[in-house]
Amino acid sequence: MTGTPTDVVRAAFRHYLTQDREAALPLYADDFTFTSPQDDHIDKAAFFERCFPTADRLKEQHLLHVTPADGEVVFAYYEYELTAGGRYRNVEAITVRDGLIREVRVFFGGTA
Repeated sequence: MTGTPTDVVRAAFRHYLTQDREAALPLYADDFTFTSPQDDHIDKAAFFERCFPTADRLKEQHLLHVTPADGEVVFAYYEYELTAGGRYRNVEAITVRDGLIREVRVFFGGTA
């Protein structure tokens, strides 16, 4: 994908929400890793198997801020509501290099 790291991050969130796996896959580097309080450096295959297909549990999700930290790292601050109830906010530190997402580190927030 061409564009800024911020553009890449926004596209990744958009494809996640619409569950467009085919559009999302090319945004992620082959050596991609994902870390959250529930996952420790899982690879691209595990991310697309375990994490990507979870949008159906969301009633809604909104990007509140997508902020570049430097030339590669973008912070995404978002709020979401679960279909089961509850509204939450998280932050992700996303490394984008050469147009590809290389790493995502998720920091779970509390209730909104």
